[in-house]
Amino acid sequence: MKKLTVFTPTYNRAYCLVHCYESLKRQTSKDFIWLIIDDGSTDNTDELVAGWIAENEMMIRYHYQDNQGMHGAHNTAYQLIDTELNVCIDSDDYMPDNAVEQINAFWESHGSDQVSGIIGLDAFTDGRIIGSRLPEELESSTLFELYSKHRVTGDKKLVYRTELTRDYPYPIFENEKYVGLAYKYYKLDQSYELLLMNEVLCCVEYLPDGSSMNMLKQYRKNPKGFAFYRKELMKLPFASLFFKFRQSIHYVSSSMTSGNRRFMKETPAKMLTFLAIPLGVILYWYMIRKTRIS
Repeated sequence: MKKLTVFTPTYNRAYCLVHCYESLKRQTSKDFIWLIIDDGSTDNTDELVAGWIAENEMMIRYHYQDNQGMHGAHNTAYQLIDTELNVCIDSDDYMPDNAVEQINAFWESHGSDQVSGIIGLDAFTDGRIIGSRLPEELESSTLFELYSKHRVTGDKKLVYRTELTRDYPYPIFENEKYVGLAYKYYKLDQSYELLLMNEVLCCVEYLPDGSSMNMLKQYRKNPKGFAFYRKELMKLPFASLFFKFRQSIHYVSSSMTSGNRRFMKETPAKMLTFLAIPLGVILYWYMIRKTRIS
């Protein structure tokens, strides 16, 4: 039984998925499974993966589904994974040659059922760390506290215990393709901390067709998903009032975009949401204007 599954959601990324494959071929440890969730691709992804499976360089599992968006692909991955640990490496990213070996060795030495997993570093393809390093004085922390209390910045790579990632599945909204992935991570924060590992586990390239580079368009196209995400963040017991107020502003804006007139009845923080209405309206019109221009 392998210890780790590296899973990759992909949608029409045959042109760049090869970089991820080549990095996995170079891994100093082959103690992993590569699970590819093809989220409705119409390019030649299936043919490409069939060729890689035939090469037999690693254990590859391929699953095709109708397009559901990134969060839907994550839902499927978490149901299919049967290893103790999993980590998501996006289709435009790749792993340093020793990343799998480092993850497995670190977990062997420090892992337990008292934590949810490991948090490591992301880097740009030129080797620069994205944002800040993790606090050296800490052995573990919740993801939320790292960003809010310890002022960590930038994307980080999360390695989770698989049995936990099956909890809190992402909702699927009709005609929408996006729900914030951090919903699940912050839910797990309520019960567990992550072990801190100041090693680069993923090299990231933000491509023009990636979700990170098209967030305003995502915001407009997926208002129900964004409203759900903001409502859940308002419920976090460890979040500050200021944090929850910011979520309220976005919740008002997304509710306006979806045409939901019941947003005041549905909010978990009625007073904050009421106070956020003027700023939410401003954000709504800003988003409409910017997406029309783009």
